[in-house]
Amino acid sequence: MCNVRNISIVTALLAFAVASRATRASEYDVYLLAGQSNMDGYGRVAELPSELNKPQDGVMIFQGTSTPDGDAKGPQGIWKPLCPGHGVGFNSDGKVNHYSDRFGVELAFAARMRELRPNRKIAIIKYSRGGTSIAIEARGGAGCWDADFDLGEGEARGVNQYDHCLKTIRDAWAQRDIDGDGEDDQLMPAGIVWMQGESDAAATPDIAKAYERNLTKLMNLLCAALRMDDLPIAIGRISDSGQDKNDGRIWDHGDIVREAEKKFTDAHRNAELVTSTDQYKYSDPYHYDSAGFIDLGRQFADAVAKAQKALAADGR
Repeated sequence: MCNVRNISIVTALLAFAVASRATRASEYDVYLLAGQSNMDGYGRVAELPSELNKPQDGVMIFQGTSTPDGDAKGPQGIWKPLCPGHGVGFNSDGKVNHYSDRFGVELAFAARMRELRPNRKIAIIKYSRGGTSIAIEARGGAGCWDADFDLGEGEARGVNQYDHCLKTIRDAWAQRDIDGDGEDDQLMPAGIVWMQGESDAAATPDIAKAYERNLTKLMNLLCAALRMDDLPIAIGRISDSGQDKNDGRIWDHGDIVREAEKKFTDAHRNAELVTSTDQYKYSDPYHYDSAGFIDLGRQFADAVAKAQKALAADGR
């Protein structure tokens, strides 16, 4: 069941949705990209092919700055045309974006979605933070996505990655003219892309076994925040580089989380599992290389499109 903070945010988004129908200068399909470090993105901009190493026409992005749990102010961001530099190290003060020399799945995802739906404009809302878990017990110092998080004191009590993601969504939706052409735009929720699970897999067997339940709860809440129960969802399956100095495995309980991700997508008509991660090379023991992030973005787009078709066939 949604708590009070969920209801207030959803109510505000619904109110804006009604108001935005009055003028329809441009319609944008909105995709939420969220998760931990392999959603942050560790690809190197210098290694991008020319077709991706430039701003993309018809694609806008609002990225909230990665923010730790317990920060009452929360992430900041602004709408800008999608360009390289939205990987790890990106930050925004809500007025100006400061781009990094890294990129994530957003570039190839948007380019592929434009190929699949050439008549549709795309808007990406991105919020991610490396090292984060869903389970509170696995959060360590990076943070967690559990909606029932209640640690901290004062106005920062209970503020975590889930709240930061909701704030990013709310702030993105509050800007009616996202492309700056002087007319209100209409934002149409179109999908969720989720790349996370490594931190839960590195914790205890019990936390890893709870991943399916925790993922289901979180995806339901994010769908509610985007005002659509059957929103297409693409889940990236976690993988292991095998580069641990001791036994070769990075994530002690990775197989449990991988199976949980499969169970989630098998149980939901609107969800697809991306498994190409097993084929990627790594830039370090934890993160894919540039070619991996490019392919992963494309695979996510194909998975979202497949889920969209399945829902359309069901009349939803």
